[in-house]
Amino acid sequence: MKRNYYLFNPGVLTRQDNTLKFTPRVTDEDGVVREGTPRFIPVETAEDFYVFGSLDAPSSLYNFLGQNDVAVHFFDYYENYTGSFMPRDSLLSGRMILAQAAAYQVPKRRLEIARRFIEGAAFNMLKNLQYYNRRGKDTLPMKEAIEGYAAQIPRVGAVDELMGIEGNIRQTYYQAFDLILNDFEMGVRTKQPPQNEVNALISFGNMMCYAQCLRAIHQTQLNPTISYLHAPGERRFSLSLDISEIFKPIVVDRVIFNVLNKRQIQEKHFDRSLNRCVLNRSGREIFVKALEERFLETIQHRKLGRKVSYRYLIRLECYKLTKHLLGMEEYKPFKMYW
Repeated sequence: MKRNYYLFNPGVLTRQDNTLKFTPRVTDEDGVVREGTPRFIPVETAEDFYVFGSLDAPSSLYNFLGQNDVAVHFFDYYENYTGSFMPRDSLLSGRMILAQAAAYQVPKRRLEIARRFIEGAAFNMLKNLQYYNRRGKDTLPMKEAIEGYAAQIPRVGAVDELMGIEGNIRQTYYQAFDLILNDFEMGVRTKQPPQNEVNALISFGNMMCYAQCLRAIHQTQLNPTISYLHAPGERRFSLSLDISEIFKPIVVDRVIFNVLNKRQIQEKHFDRSLNRCVLNRSGREIFVKALEERFLETIQHRKLGRKVSYRYLIRLECYKLTKHLLGMEEYKPFKMYW
């Protein structure tokens, strides 16, 4: 089975025959930079690379990765997603692009698809609140408020109105974080830059989820630049923002609750500098490992009658959207049941 690889060290990635060779650069106690022990990665085992340090790689290496359908996602020092190298689209479909564009250009159709994304996101947020309410956290006021906002979704007449409801739902949902978390407080949601530990985890986790959704989109015939909830713009894959709304509560948020309440991540795992809060390297490694385990975790799929991973659920979401746009079946967002 293919897997993701995470490169936290700066280093050099090259091809050696049909194997990938990563040579990290490490700094010793005297501040001298030297080459570390190379690691060899069979290309057939690699699906995606997530790069958090500076990476040197020749153009021939990217040709090799493209031929083997391996993507590379880049993040800067402050854990911001900066871009991806994606293999050449092997599933390009003019019919699909036309169907996507046609659905966007008809306001009623665009609104209906956008509604489904928010319905799925709100449902999964409510499931989180119900889960923790049963465990002694008084999230009932937030749950009732979100249910009130969600009841308005079928009545909205424009995407801008829908985004306003989504903002109210998420703001109310975030109020529950201070109840769910034992030793940390979220306070106000701050993004650019995050101002405390919880905000840092949300921002970083959401970007990891965006990258995962982008990869799933690439593995279908969908075009990642044509979206419905988030307005398509220049130089961004806005469809991944749409689809990630459904999965952020059940993947990213659940991981945040677990790593903080189980004290796997503590205050020592964060850096505070330049008026921002970010994970340090050890914290990043712990959080990425927990996210990867969550993506690989399996649940019983009601319709398929078998267990599938959360990573595969994202791809299934893309397939469902594809079928809807082509008029094959109605799109219904994934809703978590437990």
